[in-house]
Amino acid sequence: MYDLSTRRRALSLVAQGRSLNSVSKELGVSRAAIREWQVRLIPLQRAGADCERCRPVPEPPDNGAAYSYLLGLYLGDGCISAGRNSSLVMRIACADAWPGLIDACEEALGAVRPANSVFRVQRQGCTMVTMGSKHWACLFPQHGPGRKHDRSIALAPWQQAVVDAHPWEFIRGLIHSDGCRVTNWTTRVVGGEPKRYEYPRYFFTNTSGDIRRLFVETLDKVGVEWKVCTRNGIPFNVSVARKASVALMDAHVGPKY
Repeated sequence: MYDLSTRRRALSLVAQGRSLNSVSKELGVSRAAIREWQVRLIPLQRAGADCERCRPVPEPPDNGAAYSYLLGLYLGDGCISAGRNSSLVMRIACADAWPGLIDACEEALGAVRPANSVFRVQRQGCTMVTMGSKHWACLFPQHGPGRKHDRSIALAPWQQAVVDAHPWEFIRGLIHSDGCRVTNWTTRVVGGEPKRYEYPRYFFTNTSGDIRRLFVETLDKVGVEWKVCTRNGIPFNVSVARKASVALMDAHVGPKY
């Protein structure tokens, strides 16, 4: 009577702590049906039937472009923490100044885990875009205790293959999380008079050397020139300022919106 996507959505909402009554009203499904699905379908979900990485032969995520973008967002401003009923919750912090980023983040989460629901939680100055799933640790093996910049961060071979296939989406996710496009200026003396020049520039700022390395290695693969800027002698920013490289970034990334 109900398709598999409806059943999975109902179970996902219940796994996130929703009551049977509220899920029943939202989806128009009887509570008795949801109870039956809990008995019949949850064992299939725990066996990894809906997770590409838990299949008998593990596969990369079905939507590689969305996953590559979400990976960039996660490495920048994301975290995974324990939820209810043995689930995990992915949270991406998105500044309210960039509503387009919030929409893009929600779209990417939905594309990577289409059977799960996306929620927006308002915080002061930002929106936490969240989704619960039992499989976030399968899809993001970088998950671990403590802050990302305090531990080693490296991509699994299958993740690197996804990034290699969708490098601009990965770069875009990193820029949208921990980067920006700004207008720099300088002065030069022309004909004895100082003249102001303005030029666009991209910055990526992250205290994790491993995450900065992943960023610049991907820039190298798409032909973007970059340099590292230091703060008090410590590597901190990655700058893209050369005209041709900025043009490439504008064509594939662009400013936040």
